[in-house]
Amino acid sequence: MLDPVVRALVVKNFKSFAGQSVELDNPCFLVGRNGAGKSNFVEAFGLLADLTRQPLGAVIEAHGGFSSISYRSHRRQRLRNVGLRIEMGALGQGVTHASYALELRAVKGYSVEVVRERCIVDRDGSRLFFDRDGGFHANIDGLEPAVDRRALVLPLVAGDERLAPVAETLSRFRLVSIRPEALRQLQDPDGGARLLRDGRNAASVLREILDDGRSRERLEQLLGSIVAGTTRVRPKKHGNKLGIEFQQLTGEKREVKFEAYNMSDGTLRVLGILIGVFQPERPSVLLVEEPESTIHAGAIGGVMDALRHAARQCQLVVTTHSPQVLDTEWIDERSIRMVEWRDGQTRIGSVSDATKRILREHIEGAGELLVAGALDAEPLFEGGTQWREPPLFPDL
Repeated sequence: MLDPVVRALVVKNFKSFAGQSVELDNPCFLVGRNGAGKSNFVEAFGLLADLTRQPLGAVIEAHGGFSSISYRSHRRQRLRNVGLRIEMGALGQGVTHASYALELRAVKGYSVEVVRERCIVDRDGSRLFFDRDGGFHANIDGLEPAVDRRALVLPLVAGDERLAPVAETLSRFRLVSIRPEALRQLQDPDGGARLLRDGRNAASVLREILDDGRSRERLEQLLGSIVAGTTRVRPKKHGNKLGIEFQQLTGEKREVKFEAYNMSDGTLRVLGILIGVFQPERPSVLLVEEPESTIHAGAIGGVMDALRHAARQCQLVVTTHSPQVLDTEWIDERSIRMVEWRDGQTRIGSVSDATKRILREHIEGAGELLVAGALDAEPLFEGGTQWREPPLFPDL
């Protein structure tokens, strides 16, 4: 597996998180009950990715408005400032470490403004930074962006080669939460470089994948191992729209073609996940939500083979509550994070020392422990230390 690009994510007053630093590995499987906050953690990555590509106000509106992303322990409580800080490892181009942090607040009249923003890049033995805290401060020659409290600085300076690795890494966070109905419908074509979260441009991305012989072969091999009888899948033109067509072997060894509207939810979700894994613009972090959903238990092994392939190409983060997923042999104690919701907030932590020993010594698998209610986390609420609120902007 590749070394993780993202070492840690600090969330403060974001959705169901009051404040916590979550350390990540590759792969990383977030395990918790429905409603524990797994998707909220994934959403933080989506927000950061969107903020590098679109105006701040438009992004917040697309995410439901500031009231939807700000943590409140009760409905009448005022909106709190939202903060995120991401710690990254080696990004190439001489970058050995980087971090990016932002704090936002709600403002009447234009909905949201930037309280503070900071980017740090350790490159070729020196530290470069900009820090926007009231004024704008930087030790990067020639960096003099126009600062507007309604806009972030990083997207404005993303073309600067000294900061480009950070902006590029954030922009390549890819979330996969496939909505089968989006694959059944005819789709508007686009460039097909990256898969949209729900799969509504899957036909365009599939078209680009099929132009790469190795990716096409691997995708169809995995699809055939998961969906019995499937020999190929292709985008199909319908006027100025695109659909998806499957080819399958019948009992008489004849090949029959079916369009996506004839296929089951499970088949379409499998295809969407595979397209996410093989999308042409390689993700820096690929986040897949509940890959087991609507998929037959006998097909989980093939889906996990695809995710293992992904973890060799990029950092992989998966949400799940499936014992079968967790019992996959290449998942170990370092890969599991427990997600708990209590007293109105979400916290995430590693498994307990006792659980680590059981998994390390192969006494029982993680899935078996989950079924038995014995997949325990380190203390997150009572007596724990890892949940203590970290600073968004530590000393340089």
